[in-house]
Amino acid sequence: MMELLIKNARIIDSSQDFKGDVYIKFGVIEELGLNLNKDCEAIDAEGLVLMPSFIDLHSHFRDPGLTYKEDIYTGSLAAVRGGYTAVNLMANTVPICSDMETVNYVLNKCETVNLIDIHQSVSITKDLRGEDISHLDKLDSSVKMISDDGRGVSNSKVMLEAMFKAKEKNLMVISHAESEELSSFDTRLAENTMTWRDIALSKFTGCHLHVAHVSTKEAMKDIIRAKKEGVSVTCEVAPHHLTLTSKVQYKVNPPLRETEDINYLVNAIKEGWVDAIATDHAPHSSEDKLKGANGISGLETAFSLCYTKLVDEGHISINKLSELMSKKPANLMKLKKGEIKIGYDGDLVLIDLDKEYKIDAENFRSKGRNSPFDGLSTKGMIVNTIKAGRVVYSL
Repeated sequence: MMELLIKNARIIDSSQDFKGDVYIKFGVIEELGLNLNKDCEAIDAEGLVLMPSFIDLHSHFRDPGLTYKEDIYTGSLAAVRGGYTAVNLMANTVPICSDMETVNYVLNKCETVNLIDIHQSVSITKDLRGEDISHLDKLDSSVKMISDDGRGVSNSKVMLEAMFKAKEKNLMVISHAESEELSSFDTRLAENTMTWRDIALSKFTGCHLHVAHVSTKEAMKDIIRAKKEGVSVTCEVAPHHLTLTSKVQYKVNPPLRETEDINYLVNAIKEGWVDAIATDHAPHSSEDKLKGANGISGLETAFSLCYTKLVDEGHISINKLSELMSKKPANLMKLKKGEIKIGYDGDLVLIDLDKEYKIDAENFRSKGRNSPFDGLSTKGMIVNTIKAGRVVYSL
């Protein structure tokens, strides 16, 4: 029987912060308290913080088809090393994930690897071509989100029809907000115009729009305005858009922005407008990166970067960070995770918050060693990751 007792931890989630014990049985949190004693495996967590594991709304595991960059196994290893036990994968694999056959391939491989929970997104348009949405009729209930991530859906009528279909099937539409025809002229204008358009279509259709990797202050302003009007819109920001400016010559899409954008995004987090921090984990081979591929291998560095930038610098509480990295993403993915409460999944992470360490990309479990944070000093070392009461990562 799977049982685990965690003793003497500082227990933190979005709404609590206390010293105590957590008992997990059959993969679920069964008891919280002080001086719990059980006849089972126990971890003495004295001096460590116990939080709900992190949930990533936005990852690329490159499987099927691009497994020289990453696969389900190495992506899962990277996830648990970063404190994550659930991820939402994007559809830009080879073949493109536009059918249940590809979804089921990923889900079956996830079950075999047996380290984390995976949700596989399906493309909004068939094969990311921006034209046909007929494949959406064939999706079963295991699919909760659709996205053409990597590209914006440029045809407004196609996006409108996709949103009507998503509303009918209760799917969340994740927008990669980029008007590609404007990108070569100005990437900022490309992001801002598409953000505005997708909000307008969401308002018209009543569909749940989730705006991925928001990077500009103008895009965030439009999202805040839409939220105030009651539009069904949520959004995420990525760790690299909170910590790096365009002075760092590193290729990501959307690109790194300016200090005023970072300040605006951090302020939007403080005021409660941002729903989640998502990694946009985008592993590449060193050859592909040299050829100009966009992306950062992000799962293994996300917590320490966000803790150091947001909590250690005094912008938000650690409870707020837990809400952004665990509770709200779990709610958006419809998972019973993200809080340390009786009846919730026993998916937890033990962290040494005081531990300062240098990020070393050579030690990544991901195949992608592409990180502009290599060599950076951060705080908040992941010591153990626990999935359904089973220790799946140890430092």
